[in-house]
Amino acid sequence: MIETLKNIANVPDLRKRVAFTFAMLAVYRVGSWIPSPGVDPAALEEFFAQQGGSLFGLVNLFSGGNLGRLTIFALGIMPYISASIILQLLTVIWPWLEKLSKEGEMGRKKITQYTRYGTVVLSIIQGSGIAVWAQNAIPQAVPNPGVWFVVMTVITLTTGTAFIMWLGEQITERGIGNGISLIIFAGIVVGLVPAVYQTGQDVVRGQRDLLQVLLLLAMMVIVIGIVVFVERAQRRIPVQYARRVVGRRTYGGLSTHLPLKVNTGGVIPVIFASSILSIPQMLASFGGIDQIPWIREILRQLDFNTPLHNILYFATIIFFCYFYTSIIFNPVDVADNLKKYGGFIPGIRPGRRTAEYIDKILSRITLGGAVYLALVALLPSLLISGMKVEMIPGIGPTLNRILPEWMTLGLGVPFYFGGTSLLIVVGVSMDTVQQVESQLIMRHYDGFLKGTRVRGRRG
Repeated sequence: MIETLKNIANVPDLRKRVAFTFAMLAVYRVGSWIPSPGVDPAALEEFFAQQGGSLFGLVNLFSGGNLGRLTIFALGIMPYISASIILQLLTVIWPWLEKLSKEGEMGRKKITQYTRYGTVVLSIIQGSGIAVWAQNAIPQAVPNPGVWFVVMTVITLTTGTAFIMWLGEQITERGIGNGISLIIFAGIVVGLVPAVYQTGQDVVRGQRDLLQVLLLLAMMVIVIGIVVFVERAQRRIPVQYARRVVGRRTYGGLSTHLPLKVNTGGVIPVIFASSILSIPQMLASFGGIDQIPWIREILRQLDFNTPLHNILYFATIIFFCYFYTSIIFNPVDVADNLKKYGGFIPGIRPGRRTAEYIDKILSRITLGGAVYLALVALLPSLLISGMKVEMIPGIGPTLNRILPEWMTLGLGVPFYFGGTSLLIVVGVSMDTVQQVESQLIMRHYDGFLKGTRVRGRRG
């Protein structure tokens, strides 16, 4: 690894890209400690320390801990992700946007522009909700509540989100890796060290069982191994290219394969699903609508770790796995390109039959990848506060008595040890290492793994 790091330093362009990426992430982390005007960060941290196993803990995870301190980056990158979801859904159902997306670079720039506008609108809405919620739910954290506090908070948080969006785009364009993913990655990794330290302190003080921590560590290693294995897994469809004779030369006649990823969408479906399920709780902060009895009951059933929430989370992840895969991989286009260049799948007619065959295989392997992704993402429910089975109508109390305590009450471990955070950390790490590896090999340098090509989630 030391030799590989030296190789990175020997390539001027790669060295500049890595340095630029670290510089932008450093700017992001500095902004993560600048509090929004008119709030008491200490009171907020005390409140969020008690919300680690709730939906607020999940949202706080994606914001890199900024929501828990209500910093200028409190909204994080979630409004941008939500705007991207909305635009991608509209692209499927609105013919005008679908046509615009197929117009090449200019069409993509237009859609990116609309995504930015949507990010600002969602930031204003979510910023208003957070400001109203903070002054109502945590009055000790807002010394001077009122209209001006709401206005100032909305302006601050919207500007912070726009700046984070700009940082992510700059990293993608001038740095290494996907900027948006790296910003989420940086927020999670920064919280890992305090979480590990706190867990160690609990063991020393006797507040946590050492055997329980060792089992947790073993589980983390197993989950990481499963994530790496599945993220690199692919189904290879054999492809044969016909031989062509042009003059005295013979072209083609090659045998290759078409790789189909088991988890084509990576960690994006998990982020999308988390964004969708966080919307009801965000909307509930407006005007005290959560005081209406039937709305309060719906929100209680949709609370984090409830059976209904977990079922919807599982189903939403599977839906977005298929949805995102259909956006980034079109079997019809792949079949047309194979036919154009004289390629065919042995035993399958070129054209429509090839597209149907690829789509059939992709649908099967995507189901396996989606189920794996959903199961890994649901691990925090058991590790943090268990399953609230008592809320199931009829059989809930009986299940609560029968099931062991670790399933109903959880282990109380920090949120950073959950499956969602591990998916993001491992997935983004693999993507970034794959990009660095490609840059080094392109310039005839050895990468991190000698004699082995590292495949990222989209490599």
